[in-house]
Parts: sequence; C-alpha cells; structure tokens
Amino acid sequence: MKAVITVIGCDRIGIMAAITGILAKANVNILDISQTIMQELFTMIMLVDISKMNVEFSEMSDMLARAGKELGLDVRFQREEIFTSMHRI
Repeated sequence: MKAVITVIGCDRIGIMAAITGILAKANVNILDISQTIMQELFTMIMLVDISKMNVEFSEMSDMLARAGKELGLDVRFQREEIFTSMHRI
C-alpha cells in the first residue's frame, strides 16, 4: 500500500526533519521524494510505503496535519489511488 504526502508553505528550518521524523516513528518508508524551494515557498511531494505502518491511516493524517500547522504548512496525506484519481486529467 502506498500514499502521497504533499507539503506546501513558507520555507523554514526543520521541515524535512519534522515530517520524516513522524514517518520514521510510524514505520513509513519513503519511496520517492521531490522538493523544491521557489523563492521563499517550500513544496514537497513524497510517495511512501504504508504497508508496515504501525498507526491507523487517520492517526497518521492527523499527526502530519498537526505538524504542518505548527510549522505553518499545509500537509496532506492521501492514499495513492485517491491522489491519482483526483489529479487525473
């Protein structure tokens, strides 16, 4: 099972550490990652393997959203098939 995590907001120190720390504690493996900074805007998208995740999907979504709020970011956690369906042209 895979999921997509998107992170958007003003760049600041500690974004990667905060998000990847949450994933590591929940046994989520990062399969692919792309991040860029456009002027002062931080954007990141991750494809992650959640097959061995040790928390419920909704709990992980809440943890990431809380971390995003603390950092002033929009962090979304979606199942891969839902993300793909929403972004199909």
